Amino acid sequence: QVQLVESGGGLVQAGGSLRLSCAASGRTFNTYNIGWFRQAPGKEREFVAAIMWIRTKSYYADSVKGRFTISRDNAKNTAYLQVNTLKPEDTAVYYCAAGKSPDYNNYAQYDYWGQGTQVTVSS
Repeated sequence: QVQLVESGGGLVQAGGSLRLSCAASGRTFNTYNIGWFRQAPGKEREFVAAIMWIRTKSYYADSVKGRFTISRDNAKNTAYLQVNTLKPEDTAVYYCAAGKSPDYNNYAQYDYWGQGTQVTVSS
């Protein structure tokens, strides 16, 4: 069992930055892949980024490549999403998720989810 708690969201102007955190409980955090997804009002949940438990390889949606960076600190049971050069279209609730499937961009393959943190980008 893994419990996830996101934090770090907020209101920011376009071009600004935030650092989202995903704190996990449990001693097996380092064996899970971590994904970040987001959901805007009226839209489906979409993949943002993922970092694998093995070799910490990371993946990004095309819309965030070069602007967002995913990382993890297994000693702290925490994953991070550094979001830079924010745009109004990045406004959404951001969720972190943990799972063991290699299908990293499919939200249905993740086993555990946090409650989400709101990111609002003003123009």
